[in-house]
Amino acid sequence: MPDTLPHTLTGLEPEQRPATPRIAVLVPCYNEEVAIPRVVEAFRAALPEATIYVYDNNSKDRTVEVARAAGAIVRTETLQGKGHVVRRMFADIEADIYVLVDGDDTYEAAAAPRMVARLIEERLDMVTGIRISQVQEAYRPGHRFGNVMLTGMVRTVFGNRITDMLSGYRVFSRRFVKSFPALAGGFETETEFTVHALELMLPVGEVPTAYKERPAGSASKLRTFSDGWRILKAIIALVKREKPLPFFSSIAAVLLLASIGLGIPLVLTFLETGLVPRFPTAILVTGLAVLSFLSAACGLILDTVTRGRLEAKRTAYLAIPAPDFDRMRQG
Repeated sequence: MPDTLPHTLTGLEPEQRPATPRIAVLVPCYNEEVAIPRVVEAFRAALPEATIYVYDNNSKDRTVEVARAAGAIVRTETLQGKGHVVRRMFADIEADIYVLVDGDDTYEAAAAPRMVARLIEERLDMVTGIRISQVQEAYRPGHRFGNVMLTGMVRTVFGNRITDMLSGYRVFSRRFVKSFPALAGGFETETEFTVHALELMLPVGEVPTAYKERPAGSASKLRTFSDGWRILKAIIALVKREKPLPFFSSIAAVLLLASIGLGIPLVLTFLETGLVPRFPTAILVTGLAVLSFLSAACGLILDTVTRGRLEAKRTAYLAIPAPDFDRMRQG
């Protein structure tokens, strides 16, 4: 399949559009000399009609050479971090269906046709590969617990339509990819995928996939605590940005309760004696109350702004022509 096509499906009349969708397999990788040939070969076998793109992120080993030798189209992103690579891939590649997978050979390539079929049959915008592993070394208890905790936080705030928020195995429609405002720089990009889909109420689905241990000689780039902390900060920032009224209202409630708790003894003393003996506490109570009302006001104002941003994102999503799922099914 050629790297650049003369036209896209959206530029053709319905009767002229080919039935077979163009599928792009996107593989971001950093120092994956051992694993990347296996990934490329496995996805060439699972999706022979797809074009495989490997985006190298400043690897110090022979990742570029072995990926190219395996048959992938190799490109480079110099800004370090998975989020930067994803942003570049989404901007550069033109396709109808995008399969995003890590280059560490831990995800099941044989599941890709099922995920693509699920996307087409149910007219979805995102299908997530849910990791299932019987090997403790592949999906360590600490990582599993962190995923459950962080996923639970997002489910509570944004909706309970997801079960594995941090999976790096996804299938997207062109409509999702070209309207996704990729802002993350690192592993928190998966959180952005999920929140974007839930906030816009896009049709999403999940497919169970096997998750295996890395091949011998391959080292994980995931740092449990530092990356977990970055993801947690990303979730908090997304809640503040996308749900400002609940976020700032919670702060306002805490400040108001603290103000009331400290103020009640002062009021009781004043009612009994007519005096306010603890002026520093009285000043603190007043300041907390003022901050509480300011926080609530910020939430109300930012909620209106967020509403406008959400409408703009929805408009950008609708500006991308809908996939021709009927013709894809025929293909």
